[in-house]
Amino acid sequence: MSLKKLDSLAASKRLNGIVRHTPLIYNAGLSEKYNCKVYLKREDLQVVRSYKLRGAFNMISQLSPEALSRGIVCASAGNHAQGVAFSCDKLGTRGVIFMPEITPKQKVKQTEMFGNGRIELVLTGDTFDDCLNEALAYTEKHQMTFIPPFDDYSIIEGQGTVGVEILEDLPGVDTVIVPIGGGGLAAGVGSYLKSQKPGVELIGVEPEGAPSMLEAFKQNGPVTLDHIDRFVDGASVKRAGALTYPICRELLDDVLLIPEGKICTTILKLYNEDAIVVEPAGALSVTALDACRERIRGKRVVCIVSGGNNDIERMQEIKEKSLLYEGLKHYFIVRFPQRPGALKLFVNNVLGPQDDITRFEFIKKTNRENGPALVGIELTNKDDYAGLITRMKEFKFEVIALNNDQTLFEYLV
Repeated sequence: MSLKKLDSLAASKRLNGIVRHTPLIYNAGLSEKYNCKVYLKREDLQVVRSYKLRGAFNMISQLSPEALSRGIVCASAGNHAQGVAFSCDKLGTRGVIFMPEITPKQKVKQTEMFGNGRIELVLTGDTFDDCLNEALAYTEKHQMTFIPPFDDYSIIEGQGTVGVEILEDLPGVDTVIVPIGGGGLAAGVGSYLKSQKPGVELIGVEPEGAPSMLEAFKQNGPVTLDHIDRFVDGASVKRAGALTYPICRELLDDVLLIPEGKICTTILKLYNEDAIVVEPAGALSVTALDACRERIRGKRVVCIVSGGNNDIERMQEIKEKSLLYEGLKHYFIVRFPQRPGALKLFVNNVLGPQDDITRFEFIKKTNRENGPALVGIELTNKDDYAGLITRMKEFKFEVIALNNDQTLFEYLV
């Protein structure tokens, strides 16, 4: 299928009455901060709290009665699974859904709820790519239909209905910032927007730990990454789509990488300042505004907030990653001087007046008087770090900073 055959307008008609036309909301705070007009496309307010329903229903609704009778299979990190489950219930077909074992519990429960008894859930593997292999083997064995999360033209044109709604609500849009996992949303939105308004700027955003599309751009084709950071679960895949890659290559004006810690800071700000609950992938586009500051000045900018399926149990991890990224939390191995009152000296003279010890444990449980200790310290201002290190040296405390030693950090913290 060529780009001209990607008919997101037709998909919009199929989805009428199934998906919500999600709001495009002007954000005054972000607009003032970046000297432009920022609008949030709130796919976190979709029926299944992400855009994934659009592509899933668009594809499944076009299957033959015979294919629907045999049932469908999908692999998903969570959001696609919910879209497929919802579609199975609406269209009266059976679904078998494969998800990674690390999928947040909230997404698992939501998938079961939307399936309404019509789905079977299989948790397997550590990554999306692991469970994908299992799902494909199951599909072939049972002669069912596989519903891919991004690499299918029906899926792509379904996701493109997000672009249809953006142009309906804001015909004068100048820039659209879109998150990228496998590339289905970027390919679909980009195809529609560029066909209707060629001058619109399209910026894709990936998590720094899973740059599958950017790497595909560099290598002139999809490649399988050896390792990815799975934290941004909704946008962390090892390989960009074979169909989505050429579309994104042709239509995207830029692809940006965003650190996971910075994404966490955005999640917390959106919650605290705007009462918006987003998952890590959903925060990608807003996080990218910093890197786009100069190019978006004075423009009308749409950030696609792709999903809001965030497990509350992850919030402590999100806060921790944000503090580490912002330079406000530091971990050390501290060897206390072998003299009386060393710990008291550390608390009273080394710590600043606003510094807080958030973790303290002796590494050697049998040597608590002068053995090394793991110490976590939270600062009020990142600029206080230099003074903390100076005082540690001044009072003869031997320290190893763990934040910059990834191996020790992962082992001890």
